[in-house]
Amino acid sequence: MVTFTIQEDNNISAFASAEEAAQAGDGTRFDSQASLSRISAEWPLSRFAEIWNSIPGNTVVKKFADRNKAVVRIWKAIQPLAGHDGRGDEAKAKRKKSAQGAKRAKKGKRAKKAAPAQKDKGERSNKKAEVIAMMKRAKGVTLAQIMERTGWQAHTVRGFVSILGSKGGETIESSKNAGGERTYHIAK
Repeated sequence: MVTFTIQEDNNISAFASAEEAAQAGDGTRFDSQASLSRISAEWPLSRFAEIWNSIPGNTVVKKFADRNKAVVRIWKAIQPLAGHDGRGDEAKAKRKKSAQGAKRAKKGKRAKKAAPAQKDKGERSNKKAEVIAMMKRAKGVTLAQIMERTGWQAHTVRGFVSILGSKGGETIESSKNAGGERTYHIAK
């Protein structure tokens, strides 16, 4: 188990074992967030800020408002010295297990989607041909009639008419009748 030591000048070192830390000499030893909390119970809050600011890569703070938050943040910040992310092996195993459980649950909840029923070629309707035929009638066709016949929404009909006119090579006349309804007509 990795053991840390902290000197009076706030220098923190990491050792592979408690024996190695003891051989290194003076300094207060700790090997967990709880033990860091115990040894720092009498420290002034200003010392936490000094420790935090001495760790490379940390944003400088003037003070910590809460001792517990200071311990948690310092513990996480010194974990790279030990070569891991600051959470215990039990927490890693728990995260791995819960991730595997989530994957299994996700797989179990997936229902197979039924393939859409295919109509025979004789049964299928060609909506494009139907709409073009309706537009070729003498009075043309209203937007509402196309929507009713095809099941399309108004914006789909307008987009279809636009593409039919620009890329389909048809000359489409669009007008509003006395009732204010949009009418489309293809000139022969």
